[in-house]
Amino acid sequence: MDYFLELFFGGLTRGSIYALIALGYTMVYGIIQLINFAHGEIYMIGAFTALVVASALSLLGMNGLSLLMLSGVIAMIYSAAYGFTMEKIAYKPLRDAQRLSPLISAIGMSIFLQNYVLLAQTSDFVSFPALIEEFPFMESVTIMRSSELVIVVTTAVATTLLTLFIKFTRMGKAMRAVAQDKTMAMLLGVNVNRVISATFIIGSALAAVGGVLISSHIGQINFYIGFIAGIKAFTAAVLGGIGSIPGAVIGGLVLGWTESFATGYVSSDYEDVFAFGLLVFILIFRPAGILGKTTSEKV
Repeated sequence: MDYFLELFFGGLTRGSIYALIALGYTMVYGIIQLINFAHGEIYMIGAFTALVVASALSLLGMNGLSLLMLSGVIAMIYSAAYGFTMEKIAYKPLRDAQRLSPLISAIGMSIFLQNYVLLAQTSDFVSFPALIEEFPFMESVTIMRSSELVIVVTTAVATTLLTLFIKFTRMGKAMRAVAQDKTMAMLLGVNVNRVISATFIIGSALAAVGGVLISSHIGQINFYIGFIAGIKAFTAAVLGGIGSIPGAVIGGLVLGWTESFATGYVSSDYEDVFAFGLLVFILIFRPAGILGKTTSEKV
């Protein structure tokens, strides 16, 4: 039973990270119907930013959760700036182009950011400090670590705040209007460019949070982690129903548990086989995803 619970919480942790990244995918797709394949690299840049900041602040004597929070906030701001700039350079000029053009631009931006970090850092794995110390009340718990608890709680809080933001704030209502009908929203006075920029900023910040938390949990990073995590998070978004925020969370959790139990009870070699096999199975019987809604285009 303990082994089952260990796998359960391990999958919950992994799925929470996928959910944080998948939120960015699903928000951008919901607004402008674009698959931002460079989103995983924003996650990776957030992790490297936190590493640099944490290394510098630790020399000043800062440690523990205060170091994690400050490094995370700076990583969020830095990654949000990257997301904002990326949208202005790579996507905005192609907004009225054929749908294949921004997709190719996204792939090109992903490759560019990977090689940019490779040249700026190193191709080797780099040690990441364990910024989350074991909590005293968790010392007797063997099936879940304090870092896993922090990841799960942070994901729950971030998802709740994002849902409230979209439902009740002025910008959130503008996002929903643009997602429903961009042309009509523009005619009614909604600043579509500002809405799209805000979407990239929020999604990038959430990806940075995931990068900081999982890097501190695992203890190492390299320039390629964004590609792998990005593909898995995109799979989670499609699995849950791309364009749906609850769907992104559910898809991330389902994917995380699938990988965890496949690794624990079968073999780590088949982790990706079960994950993508589940995606194929879901899409065969429910093409729109678990919570996605099938829509028809007007002709």
